[in-house]
Amino acid sequence: MSQQDDWEREFDHRWAESAEHKEPSARARMLSARWKQNPPDPAPFRADPEGAPRRASWASTAVVVGCVVAVMVLIALVQFSSSS
Repeated sequence: MSQQDDWEREFDHRWAESAEHKEPSARARMLSARWKQNPPDPAPFRADPEGAPRRASWASTAVVVGCVVAVMVLIALVQFSSSS
């Protein structure tokens, strides 16, 4: 019985894949209808959002380096005070 079910499932899968015409999804049909009336404006792929503030790369680098230096100084002070 199990082999028959597997065969029928495979047959249905092969039959569906071999169909000449495949119906588009509901979303594809909706967008197609919407774009016929009001086509979208051309936009580059993964465009940056407008007005997004961008921090200079040097500023973030300076913050990271400053934090590392501050931690190193703090560790040195703790070691110096414990050895005295």
